[in-house]
Amino acid sequence: MKTHAFRLHRGQDLLLEIEAFATARGIEAATILSGVGCVSRARLRDAGGVDIRTLEEDLEIVSLTGTVSEARTHLHVSFSRRDLSTLGGHLVPGCLVNTTAEIVLLELEGLAFGSAADEETGYDELVVRDIKRA
Repeated sequence: MKTHAFRLHRGQDLLLEIEAFATARGIEAATILSGVGCVSRARLRDAGGVDIRTLEEDLEIVSLTGTVSEARTHLHVSFSRRDLSTLGGHLVPGCLVNTTAEIVLLELEGLAFGSAADEETGYDELVVRDIKRA
């Protein structure tokens, strides 16, 4: 296993930058160990899988979790508002870092994440493959 840590800056897209990091480094399977920071704009899909909501307010990242690879990324995030109430959902592009976001990934050597259509759920779901590294 290998650990990666990086910082995102104001205006960067939280999801797209995590995906770009994985692609640039050829990461085939990883998980988020830690993700903290704040955003000025959040875009989340709800549990129904259809509705996307945009929030134009300063929010603190209190949880970021999921799977990351150059082939597919699936992340969920929770935010805290100024009144300390929380909200969360499926992270979609358009979530913009405010001052900073600190991301730590754990690369899972010997595995590769992909996706395949799942007739039961109607979504492209995670496929985990064992691979040999040279």
